[in-house]
Amino acid sequence: MAFEPPRRLVRALGETASAPDGEDWLARLPEAAERAVSLRGLSAERVQVPGGRSSLVVLVRAADGTPAVLKLAPRRARPEGERVALAHWGGRGAVQLREEDAVEDGVLVLERLHPDVSVRSLPEAKALLEAAGTLRRLWVEPPGGHPFETVAERTGRQAEAMRAGAAVDAEVAPLVSAALGAREELLAAPPEVRLLHGTFRQSKVLAGERMPWLAVGPDPVVGETAFDLARLVRDRVEDLIAQPSGASTTRRRVKRLAESLEVDQERLRGWTLFRAVESGVRARRVGREKDAELLLEFAGWL
Repeated sequence: MAFEPPRRLVRALGETASAPDGEDWLARLPEAAERAVSLRGLSAERVQVPGGRSSLVVLVRAADGTPAVLKLAPRRARPEGERVALAHWGGRGAVQLREEDAVEDGVLVLERLHPDVSVRSLPEAKALLEAAGTLRRLWVEPPGGHPFETVAERTGRQAEAMRAGAAVDAEVAPLVSAALGAREELLAAPPEVRLLHGTFRQSKVLAGERMPWLAVGPDPVVGETAFDLARLVRDRVEDLIAQPSGASTTRRRVKRLAESLEVDQERLRGWTLFRAVESGVRARRVGREKDAELLLEFAGWL
């Protein structure tokens, strides 16, 4: 079959075309997918569409008919970190590896979940509850000698890009200043160090057979749990913005999630602010102006 990358993946890679392996990786992708399928004796069913922003996902079957997923990602997406995290979780709250040892760089074989059924299909309150319960299972001690970056390291890189954005865009400068100030305070006294999903949101929780809901697509990082939960706070941000009571709904969501997962409410608010501003500034930088407006308005409520 033709392993044509979905438009979402092509667009996302185009937004970061300056990365060293971007366009080159995309050009080699069909051949790499064909080789990965052949090497493992798999039969390919279809490329998952619309798919993700950082990898090609192919629905496959093993020689014995067992359904699985073949995932190919460029180096910048840190696929080997994903492999280590998934192996450490061992299927507890997250998709299972079908191939724990690295046969090829950037290639993962995973259990097949229901790729078209995420927790976002549930009513909002139920979706948040199920997503939060899934996230809680992932917060474990990181493995010894792990390869993951820390929250401080990851947000340090992001902070530099935010400062650069504020320097050329006076409109975002006050929010950037507030977000950077919150980050400094939060990093001064982190309460715990756990293995975190890193990019957790409702669309990263899929229906499964072993368990009703399982997380996929981590970009693992180690640090405090409030950082991980912060991304979930702004899920369905477009719906929040459309509500006349969006600001108060957001504050109630922060309170409810913090209480349900025993996370300090102010620390969750601070990381939610930082992550929303960072995403908004990044969206504006690559021309996704509508996304930027939504995210920055949301950040202003915090």
